[in-house]
Amino acid sequence: RTMIQLYFDPGCPYCVRVLDHLAKRQIPFERKQISLGSDSETRRELVALGGRSQVPFLHDPERGVRMYESLDIIAYVDRHYGK
Repeated sequence: RTMIQLYFDPGCPYCVRVLDHLAKRQIPFERKQISLGSDSETRRELVALGGRSQVPFLHDPERGVRMYESLDIIAYVDRHYGK
């Protein structure tokens, strides 16, 4: 089963909100850490998938879902991956 991927910058409070939620719910995910201030392959991957350089960004390859916005991500994860 393919794991959900979360693109995040550890300095972003909205990213921390999602990371804390995933940890609390013990939901496995692939960590895609980036720094919005620097160019990297992971940042280019984020822009290719979502169209903009914004985090947090969730990619669920299994369902073909791509989304921004921390509260939307939390609601989605709870709906599809909550215990």
